[in-house]
Amino acid sequence: MNSINSIAALNTATNPYPDYCALLSGPELVFNEQLQCWVASRAAVVDEVFNNPYCLVRPSAEQVPKTLVGSSAGDIFARLIRMNEGNAHACPKLATLKALNTLDGLRISICTNEMIALLAAKYALSDGAYLAAWMFDLPIYVVAKLLGFNDVELPRVAEWARDFVCGISPLGNAEQLNSASVAARALLLRFRVLIECAPVQEKSLLSHLLQEAQLAGWDNCDAILANLIGFLSQTYEATAGLIGNGFIALFNRPELQLLISRDISQMDHLVQEVCRFDPPVQNTRRFVAQATIVANQHLQAGDSILVLLAAASRDEQVNARPDEFILERTNRRLFVFGHGRHACPGQNLSCTIASAALSGLLPLLVDIKQLNWTYRPSFNVRVPEFTVITKRS
Repeated sequence: MNSINSIAALNTATNPYPDYCALLSGPELVFNEQLQCWVASRAAVVDEVFNNPYCLVRPSAEQVPKTLVGSSAGDIFARLIRMNEGNAHACPKLATLKALNTLDGLRISICTNEMIALLAAKYALSDGAYLAAWMFDLPIYVVAKLLGFNDVELPRVAEWARDFVCGISPLGNAEQLNSASVAARALLLRFRVLIECAPVQEKSLLSHLLQEAQLAGWDNCDAILANLIGFLSQTYEATAGLIGNGFIALFNRPELQLLISRDISQMDHLVQEVCRFDPPVQNTRRFVAQATIVANQHLQAGDSILVLLAAASRDEQVNARPDEFILERTNRRLFVFGHGRHACPGQNLSCTIASAALSGLLPLLVDIKQLNWTYRPSFNVRVPEFTVITKRS
């Protein structure tokens, strides 16, 4: 189980789940000397961490990662709802959730299909590299379009979103960080223009967010702008990973390709099971703000906890027969979107985009003989990058 000592290696492993299984059979909460943090893998402990008011999303002494301090990208990071607690989190989160709830599944699916058609001229999906790039672009195109951007602007918005995400990653270098700040400034400028047009586009996601922000008393314009960028950045890797992992799940199970091709409504069940079986977000962290108890362990202020969402999803205490891929699983418990006060409000949006995307990829899947892939280097997400696609002769 040495791979747990390298989270980046675990996320890029062909099959990390035996390591997660080994952790599930061990102590409820274990301290990893090499990582210098506590590790939570069991579902009950993960829930306990998420519900503990002293387990925060950022260290008290480092609200912004040191590498980002003083940069435009760091300013955005500091204002993201998901990186805050208390009033800076609760009120904006409520407004965001209500705005996202105005998007019904049909509207998201229609928009996704429109963006698939728009991207058809750009990417030949029978090429592995193009398919990988398409997985990242599609969710950004959909969210940007729902926010109110026009089709001509979407390629540039996607490029800025990509630069921002890569630059704020712990794996990013100085050049990427600079590009992230350039992208942040460009997106801020473009969103300011879009806000001026929001009253005209009264059905856009942006318009709904502004209305809900006013009703909730969220009047921090800089924070609203930052979280509009957050809509794009938080969609980028997670939804791409969900599409990619879903594509692999279908490739490995021809019987499901046949079943779903006959009843496309089953694709929603597949996406939900992929979220459990091979989630795009594998872990997250929590930081202890003051002395507390988790799983009967006394934790001190300054301690950190690595929360293994992918392991919790394979805990048989919450998901029976956890190592089986069961399309119509009853009482499925997901952890990939978090839980409690920091549960992701974009779950429905992400899953609906992925379902529509995979439905569009079904004809390609049926014609594939060989599919090769690796996993994108990351500390917390599991996103395949396809390298070789061989079609049937």
